[in-house]
Amino acid sequence: MLLVLGLLVGCASPRGTRGLGAGATREPVGPRIDVEYQPRDAEAARQVRLAVERALPRLQRWGTFDDTVTIVVHPNHASLERAANRPGHDFLRAWARYEQIELQSPRTWSSRGASQGQVDELLLHELTHSLMYQVASDRLGWTRKRIPLWFREGMASYTAEQGYRVSSLDDLEQYWRKHPHADPLSQADALYQAESGVVYGAAHHAFTFLVRRYGEDAIRGVLDAMGRGPDFDRAFQQAVGVPQERFLQDFRRYVRLRGFKGARQLHPLRPRPAMPLPVAPLPTLQ
Repeated sequence: MLLVLGLLVGCASPRGTRGLGAGATREPVGPRIDVEYQPRDAEAARQVRLAVERALPRLQRWGTFDDTVTIVVHPNHASLERAANRPGHDFLRAWARYEQIELQSPRTWSSRGASQGQVDELLLHELTHSLMYQVASDRLGWTRKRIPLWFREGMASYTAEQGYRVSSLDDLEQYWRKHPHADPLSQADALYQAESGVVYGAAHHAFTFLVRRYGEDAIRGVLDAMGRGPDFDRAFQQAVGVPQERFLQDFRRYVRLRGFKGARQLHPLRPRPAMPLPVAPLPTLQ
């Protein structure tokens, strides 16, 4: 379970990046992607290289990297926690930022290390985060776009096809029935520590619902709109045609009424015409 959660974690953090210091090797493993590692992790670096090669074709659907991303292979979990500034996160295996991914060496994930498939899945998830930040903004502005956790984690989980790892729509419906005033979508940051399973499940299913209803073009539209200046809320309304909260209300209704139990399949809708954006104060930064 710890590894499972670790494979789903990769949120934004504005903290400055650091390398491994003296004795570390840094080499390219793909276009605009480097790996940095210590000699003992040469085999881990080989796994990273292969994972990047496999990830890049699947990432092209969202865009291309504008800046170099460095994957730093940390020799142990304590080193990862320090680099990510996430003490006490025993389940953590990686942490992604705009230009750097902190990765606990796969050789330390278990007594037998990690399989290539596990490394492939994790790095596809983490590279999705970094690519999303780069398409949506630049090195100075990416943390100010206010991209909600459900979209960040949902996009990474969807791209890495990790639906089999998260809680089901049935589980989410039962959670809302038992906790009618808790919302793992709008309250994700507050619920994350105590209810990480339901938070990640809700993120994956909400993002999948978004894609099935509006298509992947809408996702690219949200990212491209942010890249032109607006924050997430405004970009979402421009690209999708409805406010974020209205979409989330539709998804909550779909889950609570158990729409996923019916035979009707969701197909992408035709793009809606652009709507004028309301003038309203922007939400405060978290």
